[in-house]
Amino acid sequence: MFCYLCPHKEYHNFMTIYPQLIIDALRTVRYPGTGKDIVEAGMLEDDIRISGLHVSFSLIFPRQTDPFLKSIVKAAEAAIHAYVSKDVEVEVRTKTLQEAQPTAEAAPDYAHLGNIIAVSSGKGGVGKSTVAANLAVGLARLGHRVGLLDCDIFGPSMPKMLGCEDARPYSEEHDGKALIVPIEKYGVKMLSIGFFVDADTPTLWRGGMASNALKQLIGEAAWGDLDYFILDTPPGTSDIHLTLVQTLPVTGAVIVSTPQQVALADARKGINMYRNDKVAVPILGLVENMAWFTPAELPDNRYYIFGRGGAEALAQEMNIPLLAQIPLVQGVCESGDSGAPAVLDPATPTGNAFLQMAARVVTQTDRRNAEQEATRIVQTH
Repeated sequence: MFCYLCPHKEYHNFMTIYPQLIIDALRTVRYPGTGKDIVEAGMLEDDIRISGLHVSFSLIFPRQTDPFLKSIVKAAEAAIHAYVSKDVEVEVRTKTLQEAQPTAEAAPDYAHLGNIIAVSSGKGGVGKSTVAANLAVGLARLGHRVGLLDCDIFGPSMPKMLGCEDARPYSEEHDGKALIVPIEKYGVKMLSIGFFVDADTPTLWRGGMASNALKQLIGEAAWGDLDYFILDTPPGTSDIHLTLVQTLPVTGAVIVSTPQQVALADARKGINMYRNDKVAVPILGLVENMAWFTPAELPDNRYYIFGRGGAEALAQEMNIPLLAQIPLVQGVCESGDSGAPAVLDPATPTGNAFLQMAARVVTQTDRRNAEQEATRIVQTH
């Protein structure tokens, strides 16, 4: 499992080591038995941990008596010193293939997270993250204890949307265990991989690395007792979604779409993903974003530039509630870019629509909990 966070606040002022730096350095080390680099050969386990200038990871060998074991370990240490920093303290653990096989662990208890709500969309560009941010802040304004996890490992946006891009979480000891302390803004506790990676560098990780990073942000953070835990999931359907339903008992999903037919077709796929027998996550409702365009100078006018009535028809077809229709106005884009979600000003049409949406999510969640059994974590086979 990765550890992206140095437990000392002052460390971030002079140097940050990213897992990708370690991986790139280890790509320069070749295993003589195959001629491949040790990353390509699958010898690097997904357990990189970084704490200050201390880096640790495991290398997997066919057997403990491998003739190249010692030379590869020394070469790995030398590569880190050469390509990352000579000041890095390197700890290399070695395992055999048999030892590296996963073992069954007791499932952690996430009852303290309260109602776990996944905000999803079938495709990108429909404003899913905007809806997730406004839902989280709206729930907090309604008096609920709220956590928000940015689950988009490869394109995190929540730090900007909540106006805390420069924040740097730190860790604290809780019952003898170091936990990441979420950033708190507008009454919402929030974590994002965007706090721990270079904003200008693409995150080039394998699926297992991204999943392990996400699990750490869930299970190794001081979320405290929450009423709602909002998951801003990546667009589409991916291994990140599978990781979430295999890690957390998701209470329900909110699906976001625009009125366009292509977006509605993808939204239908997202609904069916959660309704799959093996996943079985209830759908709380559908949010139609960019339902119509209203120019600032003509606040009473509505222009249906992306179509009209599509989300309402889809909601009826899939037998799910239409939670909200959010108008497209310039202020929504500006509020997201400035880090002040529109729901902070419920006097505006958009702010009021988002606040009403949050209230309807509460209603639908209460109804779901009263009428249906608790969601079960999807078992990995």
